[in-house]
Amino acid sequence: MGVKTFESVSIQVSQVQPHFYGHVYQRTRAQGAELSPVQEQQHTQDEGRQVMRVNFDFKEELAATLEGASVNLCYQCGACTGDCPSARFHKDFNPREIMLKVLLGMRDDLIREDSIIWNCSSCYNCHERCPQSVKPVEIIIELKNLLAREGIFPKGVKETVEAIKKTGRSTIVTDYTHKMRESLGLPPLTSCEPGELSRILEP
Repeated sequence: MGVKTFESVSIQVSQVQPHFYGHVYQRTRAQGAELSPVQEQQHTQDEGRQVMRVNFDFKEELAATLEGASVNLCYQCGACTGDCPSARFHKDFNPREIMLKVLLGMRDDLIREDSIIWNCSSCYNCHERCPQSVKPVEIIIELKNLLAREGIFPKGVKETVEAIKKTGRSTIVTDYTHKMRESLGLPPLTSCEPGELSRILEP
């Protein structure tokens, strides 16, 4: 699908904070015919009003995944952010803003080297709190998958993936691990063969 131009009807963008863009987006009307596709959201100013070019291709890319289409139900209430532990400790991480950027097709803001997506702890609080069943965490997980498919992930994530492939475990088991388990009264760890797991993880 192409890109349509939207113009704010009753809100002066210069008077609106960035975190209210969701409301601006909801109160818009289509202007003219479709334009040629663009790769990112573009902003221009016209007498105090903002013209948005929205990239629908990114939404369609996510909609093709298991839970990706649910983002269209988001009405930017902020319930996901209010109970998010990652948002509490990472000032730039905001699930509501992530959902808005997906709605606006701002792919390059999310799929990039320094993406904030990796700050999500996948605690599923947002999944439980969302009144619209958007399942923000599922959207974020798919964004992580998109990043990984493009070879973009932090060093720690890469090391964890390699450890799982080689040992079948996400952490390295050492003599100290065995001693700690013994002191806690836990049974010894059994051997873990990554053979079947390796076949599952094959491209």
